Amino acid sequence: MNYSAKKRERQNKKRRLHNRIVKSQNRTIIKSFEASLKEGDQEKAKEMLRKVQKSLDSSVSKNVLHKKTASRKLSRLTLKLNKQLNKPAAEA
Repeated sequence: MNYSAKKRERQNKKRRLHNRIVKSQNRTIIKSFEASLKEGDQEKAKEMLRKVQKSLDSSVSKNVLHKKTASRKLSRLTLKLNKQLNKPAAEA
């Protein structure tokens, strides 16, 4: 294996580790958002959705996620929140 191949291997390992950390943080924030939805705490869910959006946008700017992937995830989570917000008070 030549020098440049070894260097690429080192770079890929470092990038893979960084990407895994960022994706894991995204999943954790999304899980906490969904937990707040499940609890029925709408104000906390709104705040968590803002954190999810910030995290996803940050991932896009770091080239960890594609722009459309982040947009799709955020859209689906927003639909979940809106669905719960529009429920009548007796059901929630």
